[in-house]
Amino acid sequence: MQSPYQDVAPDQWVTVTDKLISLHPLKPKEIVDVVLEAWSSIFTSAIGAHGFKIGKDIFPKPQIMGALLHELIPLEIAARYPKKWRGEKAAEDKDVVCVMDENFSIELKTSSHRNQIFGNRSYAQDAHKNKKSKSGYYLAVNFEKFTPESCAPQISLIRFGWLDHADWIGQRAATGQQSRLTTDIYAGKFRTLYAKS
Repeated sequence: MQSPYQDVAPDQWVTVTDKLISLHPLKPKEIVDVVLEAWSSIFTSAIGAHGFKIGKDIFPKPQIMGALLHELIPLEIAARYPKKWRGEKAAEDKDVVCVMDENFSIELKTSSHRNQIFGNRSYAQDAHKNKKSKSGYYLAVNFEKFTPESCAPQISLIRFGWLDHADWIGQRAATGQQSRLTTDIYAGKFRTLYAKS
């Protein structure tokens, strides 16, 4: 797939990003609503026979909170549009699949970092056959961690946009397992939909 940013100067990326977002069937306000609803449901759900609650009885590490968001966001979208959207079922699927047109499918990234997201090393490499493409729409969600002072962490940042696999920079060390993005990618290829005030 050819990048929509091909031959476009970095100072013009925002224009391309805005067009891509305007074409997407999920509108920015609804995306924000979905993420905040998914986050809220983590804290209102009861777990087990004793009804344990996250934020009251259980204080999961960021990886677990991210994994819960990763599961709940696709479910929330699919519940709103059951015949149009679904979660990932196969290795080649994005995290949120648009049934009508897979070009609108979304890859999710969550992080407890203040303003960055990360991929594993494979994000900086070309996708192999039968593996999902690392290029396309991305939903980036940053959230606060539990701390001794705060049992009610919040979503801090929601961004939406388009990334190409070449935007990811893999760690140079042979043992490095992480990919990152540069500041110009964040500035040009994402639009901030929500920032905690």
